[in-house]
Amino acid sequence: MTGNRTTSPRGFVTIGRAVAIPVARVSVVVAIVTVVLVAVAAVATLSLGRLGIPVTDLPGALTGGADGTQAFMLGRLRGPRLVVAVGTGAALGLSGALFQTVTRNPLGSPDVIGLAAGAGAGAAAAMALVYVSTGTGFRDPGRLIVVGIGVFSIATAFTQYVVYAVERDKAAVLTAYVNGSLTARSWSHAVTVWVVLLVAVPLVALIAGRLDIGEMGDELAGALGAGPRSTRAWAVTLSIVLSAGAVSVAGPVAFISLTAPQIAKRVTGRPGPQLTPAALVGALLLVLADLAAQQLPFPVNLPVGIYTLAIGGAYLGFLLVREWRKGRL
Repeated sequence: MTGNRTTSPRGFVTIGRAVAIPVARVSVVVAIVTVVLVAVAAVATLSLGRLGIPVTDLPGALTGGADGTQAFMLGRLRGPRLVVAVGTGAALGLSGALFQTVTRNPLGSPDVIGLAAGAGAGAAAAMALVYVSTGTGFRDPGRLIVVGIGVFSIATAFTQYVVYAVERDKAAVLTAYVNGSLTARSWSHAVTVWVVLLVAVPLVALIAGRLDIGEMGDELAGALGAGPRSTRAWAVTLSIVLSAGAVSVAGPVAFISLTAPQIAKRVTGRPGPQLTPAALVGALLLVLADLAAQQLPFPVNLPVGIYTLAIGGAYLGFLLVREWRKGRL
């Protein structure tokens, strides 16, 4: 790998000879706009509310000029929480885009195969159970979804039993985790999810071009040397790693991995995985949901997963109706 970057006429950004990443001008524009929106939501997160830092003071606070209450808020409360939200949302969005690409199903996501629900029972156990139960590992998209629904049901039943069985005060903590929460996140949580991203994203870049070719079907992808079976296995594995990293720091935040890739596709209007826009949309959705969790005047502070569950549930209903009308269900 030489590290030289060129844009090919076919719409790929190449990095040396090893990496070819599909790009389109509209995708770049959407990515830039989404980054700006994430930045605006981040400023709102840090500045709104009783403990918020005034917007005029933010530049100085972010460059080390904060002291007293502002330093505590930025370094211990909202700062780590914001960084975790951005990283977790990006990981979930990218995870969902990978999974939906290999299953060729807009309803496919780590939520569906049971990994998010399995976070309460052990993400690794859920991953291993899905892998073994399909009989073909991660190579058969149809079996992944069917087996995943079973794992989802088992894991959900287990975690709900635990919540019911423990004492009331402990149940409140478990309920927040089962629904996904960004409360009391620390810099160690931020490091965890961002290390996962730093490890996984280069590997995703390596298979991005093959995923794009795979959209044309296994037979043609195989003829072009894209290795559809191995590409699919790598994509699902990376999807699970990203999702597991996200739920390890924030719990099973619902539906980000389902909705972010679909929103990215509709906004760009382009075929293909749209991996970068999906990751950025995921970050934006989670930051906005967490902003709502912190600022909306409810009697109790609801976990962020409650907000993503409401939004994602409505979107899932829309997708189900659309697929039913097309005769796919």
